[in-house]
Amino acid sequence: MKLRLPAVAVLVLVLTAGCQAAAPSTPATATYDLPPRPVRPDETALQVPPAKNGDTEFDLIGFAAGLPSITGSHTEMPAKGQYVRLRLVVTNTGTSSVLFDATRQLLVDDKGATHPPDEQAMLIKRQPARFDLGHSVRVEFDLYWDIPKGTEPVTLRAFGGPTITDMKNVNGTDIKI
Repeated sequence: MKLRLPAVAVLVLVLTAGCQAAAPSTPATATYDLPPRPVRPDETALQVPPAKNGDTEFDLIGFAAGLPSITGSHTEMPAKGQYVRLRLVVTNTGTSSVLFDATRQLLVDDKGATHPPDEQAMLIKRQPARFDLGHSVRVEFDLYWDIPKGTEPVTLRAFGGPTITDMKNVNGTDIKI
């Protein structure tokens, strides 16, 4: 049986069209499409590359300094110096959970002094002190410090928490603000 040239061409077109239809029309995205959110009125959006400490990744996204007071649901509290607020996202990139301690995060000022988060400010603004950061979990929250007037915040010394390879988590990671 002899096939004519037009019949062969039609057969090839039919077979290749069927193969192309099986392929997806658009590839799956490799990232989540999260909607943008407005920056708070007293805050500056940060464009700082993420940094890691152990199995924890830190992404600094918002910053406010020189705040004279803070207001919570039941009280307003004036700063002894000035309040500094840093909005951050922490993500556990490891295979186990990490006990994250927000009270260990230190703000380094332009004079080289380190400041722990202000406990009263964190309570008034109802921010977490410690929490279990599970595998691949992201948490977004604020840290508050009360630092002397006349000083400028320059760096976050971030501590991710104990890991299987570093049970003490002694060394922090400095992230320029």
